[in-house]
Amino acid sequence: MHPEQQSPDPNSIELSVVMPCLNEADTVGVCVNKAVRAMSDAGIRGEVILADNGSTDQSKAIAIENGARTIDVRQRGYGAALMHGIEASRGRFVLMGDADDSYNFLEIPAFVDELRKDYDLVQGCRLPRGGGTVLPGAMPFLHRWFGNPVLSWLVRLMFRIPINDVYCGMRGFKRTLYDRLDLRSPGMEFATEMIIKSGLHGASMSQVPITLHPDGRQQHGPHLRTFRDGWRTLRLFLVFSPKWTFFRPGLLLIIMAIIGYALAIPQIRVFGAALDVHTLLVASLAGLLGWQCVLLATLSRIFAGREGMMPKHEKLENLTVEKGLIFGLLAAGIGVVMISVIVFRWWQGEFGELQYPVTMRWVVPGVTLVAIGFQTAMASLMAGVLKMQRSRDEDAA
Repeated sequence: MHPEQQSPDPNSIELSVVMPCLNEADTVGVCVNKAVRAMSDAGIRGEVILADNGSTDQSKAIAIENGARTIDVRQRGYGAALMHGIEASRGRFVLMGDADDSYNFLEIPAFVDELRKDYDLVQGCRLPRGGGTVLPGAMPFLHRWFGNPVLSWLVRLMFRIPINDVYCGMRGFKRTLYDRLDLRSPGMEFATEMIIKSGLHGASMSQVPITLHPDGRQQHGPHLRTFRDGWRTLRLFLVFSPKWTFFRPGLLLIIMAIIGYALAIPQIRVFGAALDVHTLLVASLAGLLGWQCVLLATLSRIFAGREGMMPKHEKLENLTVEKGLIFGLLAAGIGVVMISVIVFRWWQGEFGELQYPVTMRWVVPGVTLVAIGFQTAMASLMAGVLKMQRSRDEDAA
């Protein structure tokens, strides 16, 4: 039977090796051959799947000759090819890796050993920090000493995920983990999305040090574009971390606003400068911007949880539209009262001149509270809309 037409018993397959491919005729044969040989030598029941993304060379034929089965993926992109390849896999475990001969597929058994220990995801690590090795000429200077270390550090900082090489494209994982992650990125950021979502869903992780070899392709260079794909990865970090994108900057602005109010209301001098109503105005601006960020963090977290992008946040799920409206109306009501006090005094003075240093200390906070109240009320209604849509979808299911 032709290798592409083989249909082994799904229950007999332990590992599916998935390789994305776009004109990799120079190296795909070596990669498939190594994967098949590694599984055979280690007694691993497996298959190799080539997810072809529109190759115009002999990549598919070469892969089939060396023991792979191929699938055609019309949607362009590294992530799209991998998603279709994984969805076509029949193994309990999946290992993904590039077909450019930069990863040594003879190292497959080390990943399977970790997966058999019941880890959900086993990440390869090329960087010395995790015990890996980068051979001379295997990784561009900017990627090795800035891009990969910085992005990996951000993942550890923002998501508390113990991975030293987030961009490494060689990794193994349980098929059940992939099925519950609902991955969506069609581009190079697919690999990072998998790491982040695995962490957010509490997946158990392990690392395997590997050696990165120079790209073996001669017909063309790497598909990775440094700045474009680096920005896409950073953007993914921001999307999946409302805490860092919105909440913490908002909290910092609110703290600055409180400090500004504490200094400006009693006209405290700082380094000889009298902080007056101008400081109060700037502090109010900081407070409004900060509160807007907090509201955006809340809405985005609710949306992400209900769309399956992140696990639901139970405390936010328990917040009701009514609670937000009550808080907003109370804040706005206090603000209206503060403004009304000055209007009343102005009326008592027969609408004459006002003592601005005094009256602004009432009007500015009052206006700020009205704005905060309005923002909160509108955001609460928007949160209700987000929850209502998902509730309808769940009822229909």
